[in-house]
Amino acid sequence: MSWTMIGSSGTESARERALRTLYAEQAGPLYAYVVRLLGGDGYRAEDVVQETLLRCWRTQDLNAGQPLRPWLFRVARNLVIDDYRLRMTRPQEVSGMAWLDDLVISPDDVDWLLSSLLLREAFRQLSPKHREVLYETYYSGRSTREAGQLLGIPPGTVKSRTYHAVRALRLAMGVVESADDEVGEKPEWAYPSAA
Repeated sequence: MSWTMIGSSGTESARERALRTLYAEQAGPLYAYVVRLLGGDGYRAEDVVQETLLRCWRTQDLNAGQPLRPWLFRVARNLVIDDYRLRMTRPQEVSGMAWLDDLVISPDDVDWLLSSLLLREAFRQLSPKHREVLYETYYSGRSTREAGQLLGIPPGTVKSRTYHAVRALRLAMGVVESADDEVGEKPEWAYPSAA
């Protein structure tokens, strides 16, 4: 992918510089993420990245200094989902990606697949201590006391690490926390037997 300004007179505004910086910092990781979501389709990935960066340029304050990566990844994921749903409502196109359509039966499966990929990537960014606490409390279903005994740390440390790990996951996934969110409660996805 290359960057050119058509019709540029050689002088660029602060907004154009901010867009160039955004592109330089975010386009590579965003492209790699979208290519994975699309099963290796580089051409469609370029379109999604371009649309995502354009939406960011139109709607976000590029000079605010806030991290834009979670927002960008969320928008790109939504664009991939929307494109998939649109393709499912139209007659089947002939492409080399037909095997992907066979793997994914319904749009809900796509949502689940993309969410799990995003969660896995966010989970990898956590420290090992945070990962092990989340594994023991959410995945294994252990109480704070049981997880603390197993890991050899006090229950208060388990609670603290769990709180900070969940917040870090939410930030990495672009989930906006509201005042009503309670970190102490386990979400429905945390219970493997829940159907």
